[in-house]
Amino acid sequence: MPTSSTPSSPFTATGAPRAGGAGTIAGRTVSRVGYGAMQLERLHADRGAAVALLRRAVELGVDHVDTAQFYGDGFVNGVIRDAFRPEDGVVVVSKVGADPDPGGALPLRPAQRPEELRASVEDNLRSLGADRIPVVNLRRLDTGPGLRAEGDQLVDIDDQLAVMTALRDEGKIGAIGLSSVTLDGLRRALPAGIACVQNAYSLVSRDDEEMLRLCVEERIAWVPFFPLGGAFPGVPKVAEEPAVVAAARSLGRTPAQVGLAWLLHHAPNTLLIPGTADAGHLEANIAAGAIEFDDDTLAALDAVESRSADATLG
Repeated sequence: MPTSSTPSSPFTATGAPRAGGAGTIAGRTVSRVGYGAMQLERLHADRGAAVALLRRAVELGVDHVDTAQFYGDGFVNGVIRDAFRPEDGVVVVSKVGADPDPGGALPLRPAQRPEELRASVEDNLRSLGADRIPVVNLRRLDTGPGLRAEGDQLVDIDDQLAVMTALRDEGKIGAIGLSSVTLDGLRRALPAGIACVQNAYSLVSRDDEEMLRLCVEERIAWVPFFPLGGAFPGVPKVAEEPAVVAAARSLGRTPAQVGLAWLLHHAPNTLLIPGTADAGHLEANIAAGAIEFDDDTLAALDAVESRSADATLG
């Protein structure tokens, strides 16, 4: 991959060493290892534990958190509101494009129309207790099985970007990101100013390599979801790759840590948002940011075959 400079600030606002070093999103310096909050919903019965997990993340150098109003129908956003303090300097990134649907086959329904995107931003603001969200990702329904747009949910990306730009101009969001977007969609969106791209991507599923190169060139943060593959039928798993297992054994790390570390080494604009509801897994994920590879190990990992894989909504 092409190289790119990143900020050198080694500490977060709380004085913790940056997890994985320093990166950028929307002009803000953040730790390259952040936290994806979707799995906090698993702690619905123990809100205190959920808050404590986020406080632990801050202590470990996390200052970039990914969320959505449709995670737990507002529960996760409420935990974020309760857990973080202004002095923590945490950059909260949310997303729109779907709404909660607790009674549906999936707990989500598409919400792609411009008025729905605006309503979703307002819902996120309320549940986060915020006047402004630093970054909001427009979750397209272009890739992955999960939800698919039909009927009046088939909305041109230009119409969606018009309302997202208006929300940015109004100060309700700080920057616009894209999620599950095609290469053509990203190219069309560039004039609007795109801060980050979230697509399913891992060592074993690298269909978006050309898009990643474009993001490096345009200084757009690359924030992969399903960074270790997936637990769904037909989705390859990074931790099962022989080269990953061998690297983990030689380094005294877990295969999951090796898979996360490879992403950081592969492209300089990568920010990770691994999710967990377990404090031990949180610590392991953050520790992956300190892993270094020698040339032979990196070459062996780079040589792992990439297989196309569908991904559910992230």
